[in-house]
Amino acid sequence: MTNEQTTITLAHGAGGGAMHSLIDELFLSAFGDGPLLQKEDQARLPLAEFLAQGDRLALTTDSFVVSPLEFPGGDIGKLAVCGTLNDLAVGGAIPLYLTAAFIIEEGLPLALLERLVGSMAEAAREAGVTIVTGDTKVVERGMADKLFINTTGVGVIPAGLALAIGSARPGDKVLVNGHVGDHGAAVMLAREDLGLVGELASDCASLHSLLQPVLAQCPGVRCLRDATRGGLGGVMSEIAAASAVEIRLIERALPFRPQTLALCELLGLEPLFLANEGLAAMVICSEQAEQALALLRGHPLGRDACIIGEVTGPSSPGRLSLLTPYGGERLLEVPHGLQLPRIC
Repeated sequence: MTNEQTTITLAHGAGGGAMHSLIDELFLSAFGDGPLLQKEDQARLPLAEFLAQGDRLALTTDSFVVSPLEFPGGDIGKLAVCGTLNDLAVGGAIPLYLTAAFIIEEGLPLALLERLVGSMAEAAREAGVTIVTGDTKVVERGMADKLFINTTGVGVIPAGLALAIGSARPGDKVLVNGHVGDHGAAVMLAREDLGLVGELASDCASLHSLLQPVLAQCPGVRCLRDATRGGLGGVMSEIAAASAVEIRLIERALPFRPQTLALCELLGLEPLFLANEGLAAMVICSEQAEQALALLRGHPLGRDACIIGEVTGPSSPGRLSLLTPYGGERLLEVPHGLQLPRIC
């Protein structure tokens, strides 16, 4: 890259000198430790590292298309790391490696790309994972919206740990580690066309360090889900359907920020279906719920953890309801489409 270049051009994806400069001076500078520095077409990873930590490989992939690219509490780079690692963490996996592929639109400012790549590298370092291989493509103006990122996460599941979405049982409790809907609300406020201002920030965070102690000490954890697209209501509906049970959430117990509720009321949205990027929903046997709650609250990402509901029975499989403060019950139905597109 020359000092005169301030934006991404098609030459940065053409396989020549411009592309190699971009890779060396930006991506390798930010991510360049371990296998990535070998500049091979694949990452070569030692099997011994996997076998020493578990008996099953966990693999997940995700794509990130959030708009805007930067928002209060995070950006697409941090989101790509945390979102992928959280998909591993809720399966009980210890995250080890990431891949990263970038689809960049011609004209993207280099300074913005440098910030986003730097944020991604910092999030990976904080989570203790290594970005080991990747890819870069540049497309013509109008063929993408600035930047898309695809990531794959690789981890190991410790022996004996078996979480499953279909394992909820009547009498189990439902826990979350913090406030609901922060990411969706923060992204909404960051979109210029809404004309709104506020102090909400995304909850974007990697949850592995929060969840592993609970999984190690509470074998009664049935299942975990990170409540991203579709929000808490979406993942609770998925658990209820997969487990053929009913789940009842308690409205008074739900931890919403007043700003989130006010924004949803203004826009006519259901806050339970707003996206989150640092929120885990846990179903656990009732006998161990308080122990898990204490463990969650002992971690910075779980200070606001609470018990928000319970699995009530199998008579109406897949039913999700909300117990109101007045003793009534409201059926919660997952919206047919997205409340807000391009949220992650």
